[in-house]
Amino acid sequence: MLALAASGAPVRADSVYRWVDAEGVIHISSTKPPSGVQAERIEVRSSPSKRPGTGTSRPSGASGGSASSASRSGATPEQVAARDEVLGSLRTRECVIALEALDRLTSGTQPTSTTEIRRLQQTAELNCSKDPARRREQEDMAARLRVANSPACVEARNQLAALLAPGSKAAREQVKAQQDFVDSYCSAPVR
Repeated sequence: MLALAASGAPVRADSVYRWVDAEGVIHISSTKPPSGVQAERIEVRSSPSKRPGTGTSRPSGASGGSASSASRSGATPEQVAARDEVLGSLRTRECVIALEALDRLTSGTQPTSTTEIRRLQQTAELNCSKDPARRREQEDMAARLRVANSPACVEARNQLAALLAPGSKAAREQVKAQQDFVDSYCSAPVR
């Protein structure tokens, strides 16, 4: 990026939008939300590319759909790929958070409303993958998030903090074992 900035070549940007509708459902899209809806706009930056026929070929794996959407929007194939990557990451994040919350709220340990359950189900439906293998990965991430947010992990992180506190006389092996536990079981897969 620094080389591009130094060369004076313009860096093009494409946008991704995140908004919450009137029912509280989270939407992630590369198209603008309906007018009057407050949305967070995320700029996806990519370097300029040469057009086909100028000595640069299309990236391998670029589909005709991406190229046609690129030409319609004025975005380069690289911008479309970068935007799709950001969209996928944001959708996975919202999917995992919604799945974890659904699991937690439907476990019966705390009161919840049908409106909240419906909102989370709609958020998951909009953002979770339709591909069965990818959906299973997202469900696994939600399960890991549930464990990472559990009281056992809160206690494990507190114990680690106590072991690392100034004046603690904890053995190096004890600190390492606690750190390994926290890293293995208590690190959230999404933030």
